[in-house]
Amino acid sequence: MPELKTALLFLITAVAEIVGCYLPTLWLTQGRSIWWLVPGAISLAAFAWLLSLHPAASGRVYAAYGGVYIFVAVIWLWAVDGIRPTSWDMLGAAVAIAGMAIIMFAPRNT
Repeated sequence: MPELKTALLFLITAVAEIVGCYLPTLWLTQGRSIWWLVPGAISLAAFAWLLSLHPAASGRVYAAYGGVYIFVAVIWLWAVDGIRPTSWDMLGAAVAIAGMAIIMFAPRNT
């Protein structure tokens, strides 16, 4: 069950990071209100806090998180940007998730 908790925490963390970057992008590229920066900043603060909740060594967490971020970004591409991922996008995301699983869940002699 710790694996499921880790994966869900990574997913929530990735959404927080993407939202925190996406909202300022809307302000910069689409002329949205500067007030979009406030929830963006809150989302980025939540992202940093969520990363700190993992019990593993921070370097390992950051490395593994990158794989989940790639996966969530591809899903975002489809769900929010309306661009269907190519099979290469999906393959890359699957490889990234496999890398995350290896880094986070491999047996360790500590």
